[in-house]
Amino acid sequence: MRRNHGRIKKTANLLSFNNKVLKTMQLKYLNAINILVSAQTGSLQKIADHFRGNFEHAWHSPALKNFLPKDAPDKSKVDPEKEFQKIEKDSVHLVTLNDKAYPKLLKNIFDPPFLLYIKGDGKILNNSCFAIVGTRTLTDYGKRVAPIIAKSIAEAGLTIVSGLAMGIDGLAHRAAVEANAPTIAVLGGGINGQSIVYENQKLSTEIIKKGGAIISEYALTTHGNHYSFPQRNRIISGLSKGVLVIEADEKSGSLITAKCALDQGRDVFAVPGPIFSSKSRGPNSLIQSGAKLVTCAEDILTEYNFQHSLTKLQLKPKNEIEKNVLEIIGEKTMSLDEIIRTSKKPAEKVVSCLMDMELEDKIKNLGNNRFSLT
Repeated sequence: MRRNHGRIKKTANLLSFNNKVLKTMQLKYLNAINILVSAQTGSLQKIADHFRGNFEHAWHSPALKNFLPKDAPDKSKVDPEKEFQKIEKDSVHLVTLNDKAYPKLLKNIFDPPFLLYIKGDGKILNNSCFAIVGTRTLTDYGKRVAPIIAKSIAEAGLTIVSGLAMGIDGLAHRAAVEANAPTIAVLGGGINGQSIVYENQKLSTEIIKKGGAIISEYALTTHGNHYSFPQRNRIISGLSKGVLVIEADEKSGSLITAKCALDQGRDVFAVPGPIFSSKSRGPNSLIQSGAKLVTCAEDILTEYNFQHSLTKLQLKPKNEIEKNVLEIIGEKTMSLDEIIRTSKKPAEKVVSCLMDMELEDKIKNLGNNRFSLT
């Protein structure tokens, strides 16, 4: 499903940064101003236009208050120098809409972020990217579907973009990391760790190690809130050729991302789900509205002329218990109790077998002692 809109091209009257010292000074004040406006859409662009890109002058000008939100932090408590030192300490670099390094696809959306904070390899923002999003409270179905599709897409060469939230987002990033492929995490708050859920802190480190990137339009110490996460969704879709939705309620952030994709002229895909699950209502309604139905990664890859072998791994059991377990699980998701009861084997032998099979990547533990084939 794709919708084309005329795009308004943003122009910036930024001063020409003739040397590194001048650029650093301007970025220092730009960051300080962003702390005050909290990346409010369009605010930095208006400030840049009004002050002709001289952010140092803007910072010291009484007129700056005319561009700040009513609930802006106390300016007297913001030290531009100290705040910029935090950025340098955390190895975060800044890219403005006027820079050559700014991602080209994102630059062409209606309301591109004026400033990006990037940790990791910023070059991958110009890769061929594809977004995968979905619910935080996923079912066993989502736990099985997301890694399989995401890993194949990553291995085929598309860079996965998502929001590093719990659930589908985390599984999509994890699949890319396991495929030794770069992935891009877009945050709804600052890149200081507080915007990343505790369960994904380790994953965020692995994303950087694998050549990926974590990005945000928010200043380092900005906390995510009820409007910042929907606002960041336009960046997820804006970086990407298309967006895949896997499990989402009727009213969810994932559907906001899908709407952003439509408004930006991007492709929208959805994995259908069981009609009795509330998590299927979002993707099923998207399919009814024209999104492309996805049952495997090839449904996406063929759209962009990417190829990937999706041949299933032939699982060879080592012994009779393994053979029995593989036959029992089959295409289903089963609990430990169900496997033991159906196998009619001693519980300790079945548990030991399951542990060995999980280590050999023959089965996947979905949590709560529920298992499926990989």
